Amino acid sequence: MEWTDEGIVLGVRRHGESSAIVELLTREHGRHLGLVRGGASSRMRPLLQPGNSVTAVWRARLDEHLGMYTLEGTRLRAATLLASSHAVYGVTHLAALARLLPERDPHEDIYEMLQGTLDDFDDAGVAAVHLIRFELAMLTELGFGLDLENCAATGETADLIYVSPKSGGAVSRAAGEPWRDRLLPLPAFLREGEGGANSWSEQDLRDGFAVTGLFLLRHVLEPRGQGHSDARDGFINAVTRRRSRLAGT
Repeated sequence: MEWTDEGIVLGVRRHGESSAIVELLTREHGRHLGLVRGGASSRMRPLLQPGNSVTAVWRARLDEHLGMYTLEGTRLRAATLLASSHAVYGVTHLAALARLLPERDPHEDIYEMLQGTLDDFDDAGVAAVHLIRFELAMLTELGFGLDLENCAATGETADLIYVSPKSGGAVSRAAGEPWRDRLLPLPAFLREGEGGANSWSEQDLRDGFAVTGLFLLRHVLEPRGQGHSDARDGFINAVTRRRSRLAGT
């Protein structure tokens, strides 16, 4: 068995004295592990950092075997990402989210979205918006997508400012007014046609994470006996600190 594919490094663990088991999210073969000979060496370590993009050749005698990877770097983002705390936390959290996908099951849209998210980590606010949208995409991919395009109560598409914590559907201002204290705010950047570049506040970002966090926890993590990764909270706090510093300059 042999295939060649594009991949993004999610994680690495040492195997034996000098090898490493590398976990990739690949475009056509999904989340896939393989053994890299010499992967624990100082020469290979810069390549095998989470967030890097590679070309991977995987070989095995049988499809169900772990197999061997031969990797070549195509976009080595890790050195840049490691320079900021929000990016370090963000990459760790993105990898944890990707691990929710079944192994060896292709999810090309998620691969493309992960790649785009990793390419846009310079601005902490932009990175936060991308990460919230990635969490929404993961909910959809895992079968628990939210309907944020129509009011769950009336079917209207205008003035959607709430999310129902029960149904995961958007709710319009008028329909939600009697229950506004029980509904989640829907930030503008998640509403169709609204929220252009940098038109979000710190509260908008927190509201976005509150929406995705609730449904990820309820539908995906808790049934698996898991909670949110520490990296998620670390990312949110790092983004808040960085935006506060920039606002004060």
